[in-house]
Amino acid sequence: VFTSIKLERALIQKSIRDVTVKTDGPDVPIGSLSGGNQQKVVIGKMLATDPKVILLDEPSRGIDIGAKAEVFRILAHHAAAGQAVVFTTSEVNECLSIAHRIIIMRRGRISAEFTSDITKEKIMAASGEAVAA
Repeated sequence: VFTSIKLERALIQKSIRDVTVKTDGPDVPIGSLSGGNQQKVVIGKMLATDPKVILLDEPSRGIDIGAKAEVFRILAHHAAAGQAVVFTTSEVNECLSIAHRIIIMRRGRISAEFTSDITKEKIMAASGEAVAA
């Protein structure tokens, strides 16, 4: 698909605003941005396609707490707008704080599903992990 430079620049500027990328401008190399801003650029590129389903694998791995909050704010906004947001995470606290539904997989199979009354202990037990006292 071909697009005009003008439309492309407008889309880039909109993505920078929508996913709150901290940058000096659209011409800054992505590799020079922080890890959190690089992750937001990837999410912004994906969102530019206006997907019905947003599928992410460990979207907060390796980014600071502020960037994590921003990433999950963006995802929550899109979920509230009716897009399906599905992500994998190994961070139990992320599940507890933002997910509406949690599916636990163990050895390649679904071992539990939670939609309410979710606790860290239940998640850990379903995953086969012991809970540290």
